[in-house]
Amino acid sequence: MRIDIQSGKDEHNMWQALRLAYLGKGTTAPNPMVGAVIIKNKKVVGTGYHRRCGGDHAEIIALKKAGDLARGATLYINLEPCHHVGHTPPCVDQVIQAGIKEVFIAMKDPNPLTNGKSIRRMRKAGIAVHVGLLQKQALKFNEIFVTYTTKNRPFITAKIAQTLDGKIAGRTGQSKWITSEMSRRFARQYRDSFDAIMVGGNTVKSDNPGLNGNKKKLIKIVLDSHLAISNRAKLFEQTEPSNCILATTQFAPEKKKKMFQNKGVHVLIPPTRTRYVPLPWLFQELAKREITNVLLEGGAHVIGSALKERLVDKMMIYIAPKFLGDQNALSSIVGLNIENVQDAFYLEDIFFHYASRDEDIILEGYPRYLDDDEKK
Repeated sequence: MRIDIQSGKDEHNMWQALRLAYLGKGTTAPNPMVGAVIIKNKKVVGTGYHRRCGGDHAEIIALKKAGDLARGATLYINLEPCHHVGHTPPCVDQVIQAGIKEVFIAMKDPNPLTNGKSIRRMRKAGIAVHVGLLQKQALKFNEIFVTYTTKNRPFITAKIAQTLDGKIAGRTGQSKWITSEMSRRFARQYRDSFDAIMVGGNTVKSDNPGLNGNKKKLIKIVLDSHLAISNRAKLFEQTEPSNCILATTQFAPEKKKKMFQNKGVHVLIPPTRTRYVPLPWLFQELAKREITNVLLEGGAHVIGSALKERLVDKMMIYIAPKFLGDQNALSSIVGLNIENVQDAFYLEDIFFHYASRDEDIILEGYPRYLDDDEKK
């Protein structure tokens, strides 16, 4: 993979493409976020970003804006143009036909239907193609799409709201409110970045959450092995039944399964008899429904199980400056049962920010899963 940076201007132009791409955050699934900038004679002649699945891709919008000025120009794009027919024709054909002479691409498309094919095709057509400019940033920027495409499952973000001593509720289960109103407002807005939100049945029973986004209609998913959830739970309000998924097992009562199905709620049951819903199976089922990213909001056992299965990709931890100081209070993560400190999970690429001044800290990071040889 060759990186050819003529000067700082190339990096500047790619950053502009990334900033444009970000405008499509939360609206492009299952497609990636992509931005494009066309430069000719040191001037921007066309820009574009992908707005929604089924709509024009970023480079096509930029080419339309550039018109005849695209001939002999340079294209900057954060993801390799598509090579296959999807909701739209292959973008690589139109890039070639427009007469673009040079292309800077931040990263190859991980989709095997494209994955380097467009790069080879453009080079064969005589276009100078440079791959890898701001690649690390581009990979992180489209981490959801990369995970969804390469692992055949959604990108999973676990969200926790806890005290400084790692508690999410007192020993009686009372948890309102650990974090500040500002944090809760931020968390609600943050939900709009996701396709779906998931909780365990115990969380529904104890907290009866609505699981609504700020403006976006989210798909609501509940893990409930015995389908104990009430059909009057708050999560069924302000949404269509078809936007709700109940993941259960073959031990759930048939009568209740049919009752929810007749209402239009999706009931997912693994093919094998198992006490609990297997998360790897469930996440693959969600991917089949083009759910690309999921906000996992609890409870402690569900997040613990997902971490144990190495299925959590990112964590958002809201930490209130409070102590409960009770070992019988509910911990934020349960079920890992790690005996040695050196085997503990830990976060990397950590970023801190504040919900508001002098209140909660929000910690964002990526779990690092140690291989057995690393533990030794």
